[in-house]
Parts: sequence; structure tokens; C-alpha cells
Amino acid sequence: MKYIPEKKTILSALILSALTLHTVCAATPNTVSLDLNKAVRMALENNSDVKISSSELDAAEAEVDQAKGARWGTIDFAHSTGRTGNYRTTTGRDTFSNASTNTVSITVPIYTGGQLEGQIERAERNLDYYKYGMSSSYQTARYNAAKGYYDVLEAANTVNLQKETVDRLADHLKNTEAQFNVGVSAKVDVLRSQVELVNAQQTLTQAQNNYDVAVSTLNNVIGLPTETNLNLSQGLEYKANDYTLDNCLTYAMMNRPEIHQAEASVKMAEASEKVANGATLPSVYLTADNRWGDDNFPGRKKDSWSLGASLNFNIWDYGVNAAKIREAKANVVKAQESYRQISDQVRLAVRTSYLSMREAEKRIKSTEVAVAQAEEDYRIAQLRYQAGVGTNTDVIDASVALTTAKNNYIQALYDYNTSWALLDQSMGVPTDMEE
Repeated sequence: MKYIPEKKTILSALILSALTLHTVCAATPNTVSLDLNKAVRMALENNSDVKISSSELDAAEAEVDQAKGARWGTIDFAHSTGRTGNYRTTTGRDTFSNASTNTVSITVPIYTGGQLEGQIERAERNLDYYKYGMSSSYQTARYNAAKGYYDVLEAANTVNLQKETVDRLADHLKNTEAQFNVGVSAKVDVLRSQVELVNAQQTLTQAQNNYDVAVSTLNNVIGLPTETNLNLSQGLEYKANDYTLDNCLTYAMMNRPEIHQAEASVKMAEASEKVANGATLPSVYLTADNRWGDDNFPGRKKDSWSLGASLNFNIWDYGVNAAKIREAKANVVKAQESYRQISDQVRLAVRTSYLSMREAEKRIKSTEVAVAQAEEDYRIAQLRYQAGVGTNTDVIDASVALTTAKNNYIQALYDYNTSWALLDQSMGVPTDMEE
């Protein structure tokens, strides 16, 4: 049984209460409700790369059947029917004759110098290659669906955050105008507040566009029309992860499909070398045939048969096969180096995604504290401004700091979840479709 590191939830979901997706996407007749598992399942069922991999796997299975079938030789049937005419000078007339011939021949390979065995092994390893390619397609589709899902969540939370910022600055502008009307604040405070509000509205417009793009992208990944509205039932949340780097690396080297594909490529190259070497050895075939025919269609008489063996041996081909052997040996070295290269890339991918996940985890904890501090700072700045002991700049700066803190928190949650999804792919954790 494959070992998959256990995922435990040791903390409750830490989601900003104001950042709910439902304010972004109201239910419409063209709305689809999704959770992460459903999005992944739809991606696995509809992804084009998965379907291409399935077709490649079918073709590889057919190649194995071809290679194995060649061991048993061939049975061929041939029939010919003809009519000939000759002019007889002695009689001055044409004479005609009919001929119908049937032949059944059997050819069975007895010894091919290992060529047939090498071709079968190469086809089987090629089948292994595409089996692991199917797993890789599944895992890539799962990651793309998960990332697309988190992209929509991040974009939705950002829209809500920018709406919150716009509302907060709009309220502050009203307060500033009221202060100005009673002569407490200067005109410059009103102008500065108006500028900050317009800037926030521009940022909100950009955030809404990013959300629409993220929804269309996810729809494309999971096989829905790009204009479909989505109502995602889950939010960005923190779930503790108890993976260790050493366990992740060990698991990846045992389970990452690309590593197994590289291993299959090495074995295919070795099998091709075996085929090339086999061409320098003699090959022996058993042959048998039976012929019958006469001048009446379809031909029944004049039976004859033969049974024998044929020996084929390439004495000299001007170095053609020697060059094929050199090519096969070079391909073995190439495949071995590719295996080493892919193994190093897998280790790097696992390490990078693991460290990114842990770094994001630390930011979640620190930015959560920063959000609480920024909220308190903004509350105090507002009270001081209303009391006439604080400045407009203090309130605006506090508002910017609050928006930044909440945005950093959203980003940390997003980075943590996407890094975890990428880590699963880097490790080769199987999907439900593979288990």
C-alpha cells in the first residue's frame, strides 16, 4: 500500500468574516455551485490532456499486442484465377485454357537472435511509460483545478476587501466634509479624501476584472462554458499540514509518475539495443505451404505441399546495423541521463513547494495578528480625528495599512493552499481516479 502523509486539521478555519464569496457571485440561472472536490472531479472527467493520455495508452496496448502476436508467425492465403488463349496455325483457331490456384502458407519464427523478445519488451515498457503518463495527466489536472479554485477564492476575497476599503473611505469622506462644513478641517483634507476614494474605486474595478478572469479560467479547466457563474462553497482556510521534508522527498522518489516514466524510457532504450544486436545474429523460420488448383474455378485438384526451414543471416550491410547498434547505445546513455535529470528536478520541485508552503504558513500566523492590530490602529485614528487631535493623513494611512494587512492575510492563505496543492503534485500523490 502506498503511504500518503496524513492531513489533519488542528485549527479551525481562519477566514476573514467580511470576505465571503457570496457577495461577489449572486445565484443566477447560469450559476453552478462547486466545492473543491467537485471541481477536481470535473477536471479529471473533462480535461483534454487526460483524454489524450487515455488514447495514447490504448495505442500502447495495441503495440504490445502486435509485438506479442509476431511470435506466432503468420498464416497467409492466396488465390489466383486466369484464362489464356493461343492461336493454333494448324487449325486456324484460338484455343483457351483456364487456371485456378490456391495457396495457404505458414511462417513461424523459431529463433530471431532476440529481436522478437526485444520488441516485446520495448512495447511493454512503452506501455508502462504511458500508464504513468496517464497518472501524470490526472495529477496535473487535479493541481490545475485546485489552483484555479483557489485563484477564484483569492480574487473574490480581494473584491470584497476592496469593497470594504471603498465603503470605509466613503464614510471617512463624509466625516471629513462634515468637519470642513463646521470649519474644523481644511479643504485639503476633503480633496485628499476624495483622491483616496477614487483610487480605491479604481483598484476595486481591477479586482472585479481579475475575478471574472479567474472564473473563466476555472470554467475552462473543469469543462464548463467560460461565461458560467460560480458559487464556491468553500473559502480560503488554514489546515495544518504534518508533512516532513524527508518524507515528502522519499515519497516522491517512489511515486512520482515522471520518475517511473524515465525508468521506462531507460528500459525501452535497452530493449532497442537488444533488437539492434539481434540483427547481427542468424534468424530461423519454419515454413509450410499447401497448394491446389486446376482448370476449374475455384481449383480443387493437383494438390502439393511443402515443409521446411529457412535460415537468414546478414553477412554484410556496409555498416548499417553497426551504426544502428551505436545509435541504440547512445540512446541508452541519453535515457539514463534523462532519468538522473528528472530525479533531480523532482527533488527540487518537492523542496521548493514544501518550503514555500511552510513560509506561507508562518505568514498566515503573523498577518492574522497584523490584521487585528491594523483594525485597532484605524479605530483609534478615526476617534482622534473626530476629536480634533488627529489628522486626516493619520486616518488615511491607517486605512491603507488595514487594507494592506488584510490583503497580506489573503495572500498568505492563498500561497499556503496553492503550495500544498503543488506539493501533492510534486510528490506524485495519486488522484481518486488512480486508486
